[in-house]
This record gives sequence, C-alpha cells and structure tokens, in this order.
Amino acid sequence: MQFSRYALTLTALLAAEAVSAQVQPPPVGNPTSPPPAAPAPAPAPAAPTKSAPYGGGLKMNLSPDGSKYVRILLWTQVYARYTENNTGTLRAPGVPKSSQVDFGLRRSRMVVMAQLNPRFLVYTHLGINNQNAVSGGVAPTTDGKKPQFFIHEAVTEYKVNKYLSLGAGLHYYNGISRLTNASTTSILPMDLPLTNFPTIEQTDQFARWLGIYAKGRIGKFDYRVAMDDAFLTNQASNPLSLGTTTGGVSTGTGVANYNPQNTSHVYQGYFSYNFLEPEANLLPYTQGTYLGTKRVFSIGTGFLYNKDAMYSRTAGSAVAVTPGVAADPFGTIATNKHDMVMLGFDAFYDVPLDTASRTAITLYGVYYNYNMGPNHVRFVGAENPGYGASALRGNAVPLSGTGGVFYGQVGFLLPKNTLGAKARLQPYIAYQHANYEGLKNSAGDTQGVNITDAGLNVLLDGHNAKVTINYRARPDFTNLNDVQYRPEISLQTQVFL
Repeated sequence: MQFSRYALTLTALLAAEAVSAQVQPPPVGNPTSPPPAAPAPAPAPAAPTKSAPYGGGLKMNLSPDGSKYVRILLWTQVYARYTENNTGTLRAPGVPKSSQVDFGLRRSRMVVMAQLNPRFLVYTHLGINNQNAVSGGVAPTTDGKKPQFFIHEAVTEYKVNKYLSLGAGLHYYNGISRLTNASTTSILPMDLPLTNFPTIEQTDQFARWLGIYAKGRIGKFDYRVAMDDAFLTNQASNPLSLGTTTGGVSTGTGVANYNPQNTSHVYQGYFSYNFLEPEANLLPYTQGTYLGTKRVFSIGTGFLYNKDAMYSRTAGSAVAVTPGVAADPFGTIATNKHDMVMLGFDAFYDVPLDTASRTAITLYGVYYNYNMGPNHVRFVGAENPGYGASALRGNAVPLSGTGGVFYGQVGFLLPKNTLGAKARLQPYIAYQHANYEGLKNSAGDTQGVNITDAGLNVLLDGHNAKVTINYRARPDFTNLNDVQYRPEISLQTQVFL
C-alpha cells in the first residue's frame, strides 16, 4: 500500500515536469540552434515543347480506343505560271495571245472518312480543279468563275479478312499503273503527266468510276480489281462527226473516237509486288515519294478493258447528207466498233541513302501500251490558259491515244541543312516519250511526243507545306510538219492538312 502511494507520487511529478517542458520557451541566443531555412526558389518556367509531328489529318476519336473515328484531310495547290502558248491561242474572244503570266487553283480538295470499326470504312472526296481566270468554271473552256465543287469519290468498304476488302461507290481503285492510282499530295514532280489517266472525263468522272472493287494484300503481293460502268460520253457526237462533209457528201476519216453508245462494263486491275517495306493500303492513293521515311521497291502491272468503247468510220467511206433533213445517223451510217485495251508495266524505288545526312532517292518508270481504235489521239492541257474549244489551244499536249508511252522520273533529297534547318531541297527531273499512230506528218512519219520537266521541291514541312518551281519543255503540235517546243515556268505552293 505504501509502495503504491510512492509510485503514484513519482508519476505525478514526472507528468508535471513534462508539461512544464512543453510550455517553456527556448533559451535566447542558443548557439546550437539551426539557422532559419532559406525560402524555396520560384519554380522555373517550363521549356517550350517541340511541336508534335503531323499525323495525317484531323482525327476525332468516337471511342476511347480510337477504333471508331472521323478523319478530315484538306489540301490546296496554287499556281503562278508563265506559259508560251501553242500557235493560234486566244486569251479572250478575238484576242490572240502568244504568252502570258497567269494564276490558278490546280486543286483544292477535302476528304472526310469515318471508321465504325476495323471492318467498316466510309469516305467522301470533294473539291475543285483547274480554275483560272479563263477556264475551269461553269462553262469549262470559256469561263473561269464558280468552278463546280463536285464529288470525286464516295465509297463504302467492308473488310472480309486480312487478305480481302470489298468496296462500292464512286471509287479510285484504278487499273493500268501505280501512277493511275497516284496521290496528288505526294507527287515527286510538280504534277502528274496526265497520260496516266487516259480516259479522264470521257468514260470516267475525273479518273473515278462507279462500280465495285476488291483489294488486299497477301504477303508482299498487293492487288486491286474493279468492275465499273462506263459513263456516257461524247453525247453530241454521232457518226457524221467521224468524217468530213463537203458538197453534201460525208467521207469517213478512219480516226476513232469515244463511242456514245457504249454501255459495256469496264474491267480493270493493278497488281504489285513489294520487295522491301510494305506500303499503306487503307485508301487507294499511292505515294509519289517518301522523302526517306521508308524503303520501298515495288514492281507492278495493270490493265483496263472496255468492250466497244471506241468507234470509227472506214477511211474513204462516203454517204450522202441531205441538208435540213433530220436523220438517224446511228441507224443509217455504218461504223466500226473497237474494244479499248490498256496495259501498264512499272517499277518504283524509294529509299534513304545516308541516315546521317538523311538523303534519299526516288525512281519511277512506266511503260503504257494503249489500244484505243485506229489513229485516236486526244489533246489536254492542265488548267489550260487558252480560251475557246480548240483542242490545241494554250498548253495542250497529246494526252493519250493508240500507241506506246514511256514515262520516267528521278528525284534526290539533298542533305539536311543544305538550306538551313527550316527546309529540305529535292531536285527532280521527269521525261515522257510517246508514239501515237494518229500523229503523222505529211510524209507519213509518226511524230514522237517528248515532254521534259525539271524542277525543285522546297519542303518546308514535308509534303504538308512545300513550294515547287518547275520548268517544262512542251511540244506544240499545231503544225505536224514543224513541231515547236514551248516553255512553261510554274511556281506551285501546296499546303496539306
């Protein structure tokens, strides 16, 4: 009991001492006290981050994993150009012009695509082409105002398995060659030769077709095949336009043209084998140059077949024409029908050369064999600066015809920092040689078509922002006995978002 009292007293004393220690102020000027802490420095502002590489369009994910999305692509190509015109060109009604500087929109387009899941794809491609102050508008050859904003492609596609996808609509899955399926945003030279689109705006809609297609890849082998309707064409044409009329007699010329009664399907395909890295094939557009980002070596072959696509009248065949009397020339004037058969064989090589300097080379070559009926030749000029309906006006050259065509291009991506850190330089040259049986001089000799382009791409942000300067030597076929070469100098700006 007495021990307990001692324990309680000791505990009380210890507790009182502890309380006294907690409230007792520290001694002033104690040399062992640590100095007060210095205030923390203000945080340094974050360094600006480098902009992320462009990812190919505005993509809006509709699902957390990105398997459902909507994607928008936009691009515009603007020309400033000096052109020495073909002989006899008018710039306005009754105003001949031997040359001029003009400006225009070569292309201004948009693609909207959506994917519900990896099996379903839908996309629409819209835009305008070839507008200048003279042509490309509502009346394409004589009015440059208010060009038609039209649908280039409208496609739905279903992926059957990893080897096969099926699609339908207004599509760009063409045959013949790689260049017939070319992307217009990654062209190596300033523009495509257009010979790669031999039926453009005749039996197709601006190199697009209404039909069905199948595409896919098996290992390193890529394929695309299509069955399409041929658009009705030359509806103002009839068998009389296949001849010359003098003194009430129409005489056939033996020159084929597009058959306005063509109702046959168009069959086409392109097949390629890639020896190095595979290329993207979600969309139909083939790359023109990879700027050293891939190693690609592809060889390919393609075709297009359309039964009775062309027609002609036998040279020298004559029929009487009664002025003022309505007649059915399709029923009364004999014509010959011709199948359209087009073949292409090509190779594409695009690889980096030196990883340190980031140089790269691009090579492409293609041979076309076109059978479009006897002596057929068609003239076209891109964004033509000439006024009127003459086929030879402005900058027109032979676009297609019955015969053979070789086209090749080579480009070299110069070392980085050649022009400083803000841009890359890519000089190139392209050459086309064609022999069309319908281009003969008075001696009966075929006049070859030779077109040379040489230029320089100034790549400010790859293909997404670039400026191209191009020189072209263009043949003027106004006089087949004296073909002259006319210069064109063009400056193109391209922005692709």
